[in-house]
Amino acid sequence: MESALLYMVLLRIFSGSVEITAAGLMYKLNDLEKALTVNTMLALVGPTIMIITTGIGISGLGDRISLGKIILLMTGIALILISMRMK
Repeated sequence: MESALLYMVLLRIFSGSVEITAAGLMYKLNDLEKALTVNTMLALVGPTIMIITTGIGISGLGDRISLGKIILLMTGIALILISMRMK
């Protein structure tokens, strides 16, 4: 297994664990306002993990894909992040 792939998998496992832990915390807190605060913190974790894992993937493929494809991937990520901020 390539090291870039292993790091991507480990980051996604970590991200999933954070999500599950946050869900348990929300359940335990049993308060809508506190749950919303926890959810807001998760909104920062998800995009950060996505950017890091994509960066690792691109760096692992850097010598195998063209500059044009890298630019398209980065543009797609930027559009996803922009759309997440729109209401």
